[in-house]
This record gives sequence, C-alpha cells and structure tokens, in this order.
Amino acid sequence: MAKNNYFDSVKTFILALFKRFSNDEVTSLSAQLSYFFLLSLFPLLIFLVTLLGYLPIDYQEIMNMMRTYIPGDSMALIENNLDQVVQSSSGGLLSLGIIGTVWSASNGINAIMRALNKAYGVEENRSFIVGRLIAISLLISVLILIVVALLLPVFGRMIGLYIFSFFGASEEFIGIWNTLRWVISSSVFFIVFLYLYRLAPNTKVYIKDTLFGALFATLGWQASSLGFSFYVNTMGDFSATYGSLGGVIVLMIWFYISGIIIITGGEINAMVAAYRGRK
Repeated sequence: MAKNNYFDSVKTFILALFKRFSNDEVTSLSAQLSYFFLLSLFPLLIFLVTLLGYLPIDYQEIMNMMRTYIPGDSMALIENNLDQVVQSSSGGLLSLGIIGTVWSASNGINAIMRALNKAYGVEENRSFIVGRLIAISLLISVLILIVVALLLPVFGRMIGLYIFSFFGASEEFIGIWNTLRWVISSSVFFIVFLYLYRLAPNTKVYIKDTLFGALFATLGWQASSLGFSFYVNTMGDFSATYGSLGGVIVLMIWFYISGIIIITGGEINAMVAAYRGRK
C-alpha cells in the first residue's frame, strides 16, 4: 500500500508539473530567455576573454572545454568572433567597457528572475535599479562559480599528474581522479543553480526547497547539452537549411533547451515550496 501511495504521489507531482508547464508558458518564457542569452553571450565572453589576458590561463583550454557542451557550428561561430577580439583587444577594453559588458550580460539573469517570479506567482515590485543590481551581483557570483567549474576539468588532469609524479600514485589513481574532477565540476554547477534559485525570485526561498530543482537543472542541462551537441555534430545539418545562419540557429535552439531546463527547475522548486506550505 505504501508503495502504491508513493507512485501515486510521483504521478500526481508529474501531472501537476505538466499543468504548470502549460499554465506558466514555460516554452514561451524559454524563447524569451534564449533571446536574452544570445544578447548576453558575446559581451560576457568578450569580458571573460579580455580578463584571461591578466590570468595564467590558456585561452584555448577554455575553448576546448566549451566544445564539450556547445555544438560544432555554434562553437565555430563563437570562436570566429572571439578570435577577432583576442587579436585586437587591449587593456582598455576591460577597463573602459566593463560596466557596459556586465550590464548587457546581466540581461540573461534578469530574464531568469522574471521567469522564476512567474513560477512562484509573485510580482516584481523591486525597482529597476535594485533589480538590475541584484541581476549583476548574481551574474558575477554565478560567473565565478562557472569559471571554477570550467577550470576544474581543464586543470584537473594537470593537478592529477602532478600528484602522480610527486607521490608516485598509481595509474588507477589517475583514472579515479579524472572521474572525480568531473564530479566536482558537476557539484559546482549544482551550487550555481542552488544559488540562482535561492536569490533570483522576488520572494523568500528556503535552501531545502531548491534542492530538487537544482539537481534536476544540473543533470538535465548537462544531459541535454551533451545530447544536443552529439545530435548536431553527427546527424543534424542545420547549415543545409539555414546556410551561414546555421550556427546562430543551433545556438538559439541550445539556449532554448537550456531555458526550458532552468525554468522547469524553478517550477519544481515552487511546487516543493507549495507542498510544504510555504506562502
């Protein structure tokens, strides 16, 4: 009986989630998110690439890491634009354009805030300046965590090899370490979503109410990104249909899928909060 009740509860939860998916217009909001993500992408990457010039980090290593998640056509589009920036950039770009690039890049976070407000059924009554400052602070915090998540796979092998040579660890240890660094990277992504779901909505959100949504977003985003990238690189020929715009279309579809994952995670958190009697 308990087992049947458990499955009934799961079934009820899933059906309620599908209902909210339709009522809260998740697909429409995801389309809006993909637009703002696209607008935010290049200012953010330009800022990051310029910043990398002041850090002992290889630009190509970061690009190689991004290729794991981003489809080939879209990655080529990003690289072509960033290569021009890297070749012509100077310190002035970082010092004079930092406010503009961060302000523009925060549009994506601001769109997520509005989508999560709808999931919780609350209005955005924070002033424009306050809301934008919150979006910028969330952007910077999330950016730091994402950089850490990206650097762990990039430099994790180097750290493992250093430990291997210094302590004489076995080859099995290197294999375990290579797996562990990806686990750590995924954990950082989980913290990113946890932090985003906690602070973005215009309502009090408890950390324990965001665990399920953050876990769904972490696993769902990684699985969907890897799956979509594999499909585009092996079977989907968007260039045959859209020509030179194929890379942009693929990037928009990837952002659209990512938006659905992020908003659905917020909807799950809102349902958990309602189930626990939160206002």
